[in-house]
Amino acid sequence: MSKTFKFEIVSAEKSLFTGEALMLIAQTQVGELGITPGHTQLLASLKPGDLRVQLVSNEEQAFYVSGGILEVQPYHVVVLSDTVVRAEDLDEATILEAKQRAESITAEKHGELEYAKALAELAEASAQLQALNRLRKKIK
Repeated sequence: MSKTFKFEIVSAEKSLFTGEALMLIAQTQVGELGITPGHTQLLASLKPGDLRVQLVSNEEQAFYVSGGILEVQPYHVVVLSDTVVRAEDLDEATILEAKQRAESITAEKHGELEYAKALAELAEASAQLQALNRLRKKIK
């Protein structure tokens, strides 16, 4: 029995990472899920948040996903998401600015479409901040 699995993370634009992993921790709609080699087959809906993968070198890679699908085969795991950002590329100042902009639009109650778009942006910025904070706690 293998002690690793092939892990791929793919966004709508490109494949961000492919490699051998020891463990994956993902935020699903029903809670946090840990995947290790030989895990039973599974399809799960991801919620916006952080995703951490422990590589064979014991290095941990962290990503922010905007949601998506997690497909688990016993020795192959794929994450498909519209938006994927490496944790080190998350910029807190930019996220806070986007959050404040979305909050001001929702407070002004513009048209329905603009309001809905602002709510979506607010939810994404909040999820990014939460992921950034969780990742910072893991690093300490």
